[in-house]
Amino acid sequence: MKYVRWLDEITKDDIPIAGGKGANIGEMIHIGMPVPSGFIVTTAAFERLVHIHNIEDKIKMMLEGLNVEDTSILMSTSQKIKDLIVSQDFPNEIKSEILDYYKKLSLADLNSKPSINLTQSDAEFVAVRSSATAEDLPGISFAGQQASFLNVKHDEDVIDAVKKCWASLYEPRAIFYREKHSFKNPSIAVIVQRMVNSDKSGVMFTVDPISGENVIVVEAIWGLGEYLVLGEVSPDHYIVDKMGKILQKNIGKKPIALVRDHKTGKSIQIKIPDEKIGARVLTDDEISKLAKYGKQLEEYYGEPQDVEFAIEQSEIKIVQTRPVTTKPKIGQGTMTGVKILKGMGASPGIATGRVKIVKNMSEITKIETGDILVTTMTSPDLVPKMSKSAAIITDLGGATSHAAIVSREMGLPAIVGTGNGTIILKDGQIVTVDAYDGIVYEGVVSINKEKISEPLQTEKTQTKVKVNLVFADKLEVASRTDGVGLLRIEHMVTKSGIHPAKLVREGRSEEYVQILINGIKPIAAKFHPKPIWVRTLDARSDEFRNLEGGEEEPHEDNPMLGWHGIRRSLDEPDILKAEFEAIKRMRAEGLDNIHVMLPFVITVNEFRKAREIANEMRIGNDFNLGIMVETPACALSIEEFCKEGIGFASFGTNDLTMLTLGVDRNNMQIAKLHSEFHPSVVYMLQYVIGICNKYNIESSICGEAGSNPEMVKLLVKYGIRSVSCNMDAVNKIREAVSSAEKE
Repeated sequence: MKYVRWLDEITKDDIPIAGGKGANIGEMIHIGMPVPSGFIVTTAAFERLVHIHNIEDKIKMMLEGLNVEDTSILMSTSQKIKDLIVSQDFPNEIKSEILDYYKKLSLADLNSKPSINLTQSDAEFVAVRSSATAEDLPGISFAGQQASFLNVKHDEDVIDAVKKCWASLYEPRAIFYREKHSFKNPSIAVIVQRMVNSDKSGVMFTVDPISGENVIVVEAIWGLGEYLVLGEVSPDHYIVDKMGKILQKNIGKKPIALVRDHKTGKSIQIKIPDEKIGARVLTDDEISKLAKYGKQLEEYYGEPQDVEFAIEQSEIKIVQTRPVTTKPKIGQGTMTGVKILKGMGASPGIATGRVKIVKNMSEITKIETGDILVTTMTSPDLVPKMSKSAAIITDLGGATSHAAIVSREMGLPAIVGTGNGTIILKDGQIVTVDAYDGIVYEGVVSINKEKISEPLQTEKTQTKVKVNLVFADKLEVASRTDGVGLLRIEHMVTKSGIHPAKLVREGRSEEYVQILINGIKPIAAKFHPKPIWVRTLDARSDEFRNLEGGEEEPHEDNPMLGWHGIRRSLDEPDILKAEFEAIKRMRAEGLDNIHVMLPFVITVNEFRKAREIANEMRIGNDFNLGIMVETPACALSIEEFCKEGIGFASFGTNDLTMLTLGVDRNNMQIAKLHSEFHPSVVYMLQYVIGICNKYNIESSICGEAGSNPEMVKLLVKYGIRSVSCNMDAVNKIREAVSSAEKE
């Protein structure tokens, strides 16, 4: 097996072996971009290491039931997994192949013919960068989640950097991100490229990431680009039209830079001469060339791009491109109040909360839900706590810093580059953040919403577009969707810290009812009268083991196929009754848009028994009880379910694909076989939709495939009545539905 390939052998279709970042770099070479030469250590190499040392099950066991919201446990688990990977012996066949390519790369840049006489001084400086299969994908960039190493030289250092990149697949922030985006079966490749000894570097957006305006935004600093992403300095900020004309220049203060030390070859921080601190980084000619490259990339990929560049002795190199993962600014309100701080609005939104200043990692535990996180700069390690925050404020950084990118992905208001936010603001202080205009106000300030415009993609379609939800926040999607096609209650349980079975056993069912009401009610009220489909509890036996009472969970050989979903609910009917009781009470208060669907159903008798319990509870009129179609047994028996009187049927494509193909969706070794487009899966989707339409029953989809435009177009063609997608995919899915309906 070939574990290493030259970058010019890689294309955009090679994400499974090269990761998202590597596939994009290879594709750029093919379209003529000035990309540094190099090679890629494919995912097969990492998977070989895991396989020969038999550590896959150990890693899986450490991640089972992990509560990613518990920062201390998350960090501890991450360190154990990374230590496990780094401690393994490097497979000799992979090591020799990597070093052979490294030697050829060094000799090629020396304009020499291959020779065994490569000296240590001849060895090339390289950048060794992670490229995960969950990285740089449309809609999700997973920015900064894995490791990169700059100015690496010599054989052993290259091998060491590769292994550390592999281990970084399990950084706390990466584990957290994958869980929040429901991304399973990760793998990782490693890019090794000639190191550009940057005089200057930066990032370019081919659309304004904040306003959505069709201009090019360029940010640049002196030295290596790492300080731009980390927010160590405030960069120059240029706005350019698509023809390369500079429309606006804001010159930042750049007192320090990261550069290569001529003696040691390592990256070191230097002080910038006074005359260059506030001097312009890029020339007109460099900006014009960058704009040309950006426009070319955007036209080739067919969507706005987020591009990284480095310049050495006036020679521009493009080192990375990815789709822009941002939510454009949807409008701008008018704020009135006492302004106490100004920065750059990097992720739009308004939030009011209590300031919590975090100066180092030891202080992150003090962040509570709804706080305003204030820090010098964010790092990927802060992501778990960022998700709890109402807004982010940083001293340093620009629109392309880690804080800006991740905040936009998470839908959090963010203001960056305030200069002295950690000094001006005080712990416990109540402030209002206007991240549209980059202003922080003292106290609680209201906004005049007159100027806020409608979001993008509001065109109504015959096929309903719904959203999958876990959290009772970020509910601005209510105005853009036709309801909630999947509301999971497992996260509500996890936040409570106690297993529902324990509550029921101890006669405390009312506590479970209140947990559900507290979690569901705000969502149902926000979406009313649009329908909300609440899924009854569907936790595998290994997922709640860390909860209070979880120690009594059974140990199953394969929890994915075990005691969960409707089969467990019918064995423990008091848990199901508590769930129905919560729904009954909310509907009695006027939230009659709440309906229930049953997971992992295989027989009509299961639906019949659950309906009997619901009828005993007297939930009320116009209540719909539906099913999830996620087993072949259910799909092939759909006509019996329709005759029995189901209210609706929604595909759970993750499990349906797994069970149809016999592919464990948690197994990275066979992840490449997991495809919702397999003819057998597609046949069942079409069959179920046809039968549901015959009986005038709404068919839908709420699995991951519901966020895939190509799958959605296919399902619309088959006549599906609604689709439910992830929050960040609403606009593109509505666009896909509209396009398919017009066709």
